[in-house]
Amino acid sequence: MLDEQAKKTMLRKIPHALYICGVKDGEEVNGFTASWVMQASFSPPLVVNCVKADSTSHAMIKASGVFALSVLEDGQKDMAQNFFKPLRRVGNKFEEIEFYPGPETGCPIIQDTLGYVECNVVSAVEHGDHTVFIGEVIGAGIHREGDALLLSTTGWNYGG
Repeated sequence: MLDEQAKKTMLRKIPHALYICGVKDGEEVNGFTASWVMQASFSPPLVVNCVKADSTSHAMIKASGVFALSVLEDGQKDMAQNFFKPLRRVGNKFEEIEFYPGPETGCPIIQDTLGYVECNVVSAVEHGDHTVFIGEVIGAGIHREGDALLLSTTGWNYGG
């Protein structure tokens, strides 16, 4: 029998960085805080991005086949928290947070982050309450040096 508390405790020990996942479908763009992300292959360069199946962004990724991940810097907890809720787009901003369209995908990339990767979805596994999107990295850029924001340093839990 599965010990629910042990499962929750151990799954929460898997380290996660925090990202803003930018998505688009046509002219519509959106962004959300993502944490279930990891590199999956060197050649070709692949990343795994797990997205809540009933979300608007999930539908946008399925329709467009692209996403971008902006890597948050240690200390950017407030920015991560902003993207837990819907943000109104005003020109090239999500409210007060400036973005620019990725050169390869057109997905929004947050300027005030460490950098980004842009991905074409090459596969998806739809099982459970999140879909595992596998994206081939087709673009990347560095905005500045720094350490990534880790879920464990925020005091938040997303897992278990």
